[in-house]
Amino acid sequence: MHSRMSDTKHDVPERTCVACHQTKPKHELVRLVHTPAGNIEIDLRGKKAGRGAYLCKRRECWDMALAKGRKDRLAHSFKTEVAPEDRSALSDYGKTLPVTLTTGERGVG
Repeated sequence: MHSRMSDTKHDVPERTCVACHQTKPKHELVRLVHTPAGNIEIDLRGKKAGRGAYLCKRRECWDMALAKGRKDRLAHSFKTEVAPEDRSALSDYGKTLPVTLTTGERGVG
């Protein structure tokens, strides 16, 4: 007999954002995939073949993940360099996402 720890009928799959390291339900994140052809693409349906990584739907996470240098989070996640054209396409998509203000930045009233 199999016992469940949760009260829900179906457990919701969770994934971790490679930028902010927050664990969220899979449907709240955007999947990026390193395809067998070597490209890194956005996989909105989550069905493409290849190694996946997830990012929040917040511009800050995309900016952090796409930053070059010592903490190149996407290159680390995919265990490969991110091609400039892939980084540019991902950056363009990230610019369409909302900016989330932190508590200190919010206006009063």
